[in-house]
Amino acid sequence: MARKKVEVFENVKKHYVRMALETNQISSTAKSAGVHRHTLKQWMNEYETEILDQMDAETDSVLPPKVSTQEYKKKYEMAMKLLGEKELEVAILKEALKKNDHL
Repeated sequence: MARKKVEVFENVKKHYVRMALETNQISSTAKSAGVHRHTLKQWMNEYETEILDQMDAETDSVLPPKVSTQEYKKKYEMAMKLLGEKELEVAILKEALKKNDHL
């Protein structure tokens, strides 16, 4: 039972350390945790490396895979083609509108 309590407290500490690291606002995070700023700094000294590693791992998994320059060029060419088609469509519609206005 005592070990479970310790784990819960460690998780709470880690939560507030992460919050402080993400927001870069130690004083306000300490206030919301109900502890002194110095206490939060002690927690940060204890858990900072672990939390930063977790955050890095999460960032790596969230980022999309690297796209090659060739793929970007293909996407760019496709976008330019679609843009050209839309511009042509707009020009045709404007011409049709002008013809209808003259009737």
